[in-house]
Amino acid sequence: MKQQLLISEHNPHLLLFFAGWGADEHLFSHIRPVNCDWMLCYDYRSPEFNAGLLSGYRDITLIAWSMGVWMAGEVIRQYPTLPVTHSTAINGTPFPIDEQRGIAPSVFNGTLQNLSPQNLHKFQRRMCGTAEAHRAFLRIAPQRPIEELGEELAAIQQRYTPSSEPPFTWKRAVIGTEDRIFLPDNQRRAWTGRAEKIIETDAPHYQEEMLKKYLSNEE
Repeated sequence: MKQQLLISEHNPHLLLFFAGWGADEHLFSHIRPVNCDWMLCYDYRSPEFNAGLLSGYRDITLIAWSMGVWMAGEVIRQYPTLPVTHSTAINGTPFPIDEQRGIAPSVFNGTLQNLSPQNLHKFQRRMCGTAEAHRAFLRIAPQRPIEELGEELAAIQQRYTPSSEPPFTWKRAVIGTEDRIFLPDNQRRAWTGRAEKIIETDAPHYQEEMLKKYLSNEE
């Protein structure tokens, strides 16, 4: 995966953010968390994570969105001694391909098999919820080639093990009640007993204001 430091000011505190499928820095670089360094993780074609880049940080706030929730869990499984002091999962689950707790396998397969620029546009429109929000999204949309996105989906499908339980309990899980990607009922089932606090908010899968709120590091 790609690990990109969007803020590198030698703070002792790192905000470690795992974005969703298809993301890159264009979607998040305008958000400026305070009093911390900020690392963006994306492009899950490879699971390789360089934990050495985190060695100088005293504490880490872990935030993950969408497919990044599962990927963050896999990284924590591999590096359980990372000094994570806070963790927030947003509109995703530890079970990304799951009929009852994630994205239905038939839907996931359909997205992979029929991926095209036109279908990606439709997916992004559904992700944003409204035409107005989609227009705003397009101004900062990721700039990755469609071939990469297909490779990323295929890699996730190949690596995901349905029987795997999350390696830790998240401090909080945020569920967007208008999410049409990770359906709210599936998120509720996934987080039962796996998050200390569950927050429901009136939001679609992607909402800039919601992500800004949790990435601001002002709480």
